Amino acid sequence: MSDERHQNLAVIGHVDHGKSTMVGRLLYETGSVPEHVIEQHKEEAEEKGKGGFEFAYVMDNLAEERERGVTIDIAHQEFSTDEYDFTIVDCPGHRDFVKNMITGASQADNAVLVVAADDGVAPQTREHVFLSRTLGIDELIVAVNKMDIVDYDESKYNQVVSDVKDLFGQVGFDTEDASFIATSAFEGDNVAEQSDNTPWYDGPTLLEALNDLPEPSPPTDTDLRLPIQDVYTISGIGTVPVGRIETGVMNTGDNVSFQPSDVGGEVKTIEMHHEEVPKAEPGDNVGFNVRGIGKDDIRRGDVCGPADDPPTVAETFTAQVVVMQHPSVITAGYTPVFHAHTAQVACTIESIDKKMDPSSGETQEENPDFIQSGDAAVVTVRPQKPLSIEPSSEIPELGSFAVRDMGQTIAAGKVLDVNEA
Repeated sequence: MSDERHQNLAVIGHVDHGKSTMVGRLLYETGSVPEHVIEQHKEEAEEKGKGGFEFAYVMDNLAEERERGVTIDIAHQEFSTDEYDFTIVDCPGHRDFVKNMITGASQADNAVLVVAADDGVAPQTREHVFLSRTLGIDELIVAVNKMDIVDYDESKYNQVVSDVKDLFGQVGFDTEDASFIATSAFEGDNVAEQSDNTPWYDGPTLLEALNDLPEPSPPTDTDLRLPIQDVYTISGIGTVPVGRIETGVMNTGDNVSFQPSDVGGEVKTIEMHHEEVPKAEPGDNVGFNVRGIGKDDIRRGDVCGPADDPPTVAETFTAQVVVMQHPSVITAGYTPVFHAHTAQVACTIESIDKKMDPSSGETQEENPDFIQSGDAAVVTVRPQKPLSIEPSSEIPELGSFAVRDMGQTIAAGKVLDVNEA
């Protein structure tokens, strides 16, 4: 495979709808997991009385996850089809891991939404679809999974397709761009090969649908933006910030600036997959070393960009938000935590400027007193400490955020305009 054709794929959906098993099945069918590894997992799963979990085990290789039987962290796995090299961003379905989902989905080009045929659209199905939409995922492949559990009943499949299309309509997804596939990750139906169990289904297999995804056009002509995920100290090199390039290109020798920490220097080395490279592009996960930058000078949530046109730091910003769930009402003065790229900053909603119709985007009310679950609104936000964020219209990759409070995601949004600090 050439390096050119690469996709980051999020696998999203409600807990227990079979995401991990689906990912394990994809890795297995594309030869990305050797047969003996599956056998080993199978034995281990059977010993623990969890026979049938062997594909999920491929993904959930953390001991704690095996004991609990849930997916906790975002596992990165790679597999190749005829058309693309895919990196899977396995997004956890549990409520308390929605935050990971946010940092995960914002790294994906496209997504597979797994919906169990016996359970249908569940609360997290809604939430993940909604977040994908807000975070800029354009194409969803819907795997109507666990068809084996409903005896491959066509009417069950049709019902789920109809419910998911309704959901897409509510969040403004174009259903024309979605493909629906009747699958059983457990049995392998319609994942790599057409299944005899679904003679009524004449659509593509999951792998065919993945091959047909449009090629993401890398945003190389925009300025460099690289949100920092971690900062390491590596002996012999020094301080090494790590992150994924969202836009632009980084070359050795470039002068860069880290905001809001407001330090900078020259890029000495760039490393990818433990190899030194002269340059890196959007989608690349890199570690790099900058002359004169110490470990304490920068931190997670900083954004690296060109020194002569550094990333924007907001004193305040206006944003369009949609409230997904909140036990009461949101008024001016409310200060939850905003998760934007790799940053987590408490921000105060200074004013609610207007309330909008979530489906059409038309203004319903100017300067409302409050907003609540289900409402869409334009708000003015003041970060409580410096935050680097960009208007969604200019750099969409750094213009979306999720709002969390009380251990849950209460809203998601995109930045309309930034008033620079």
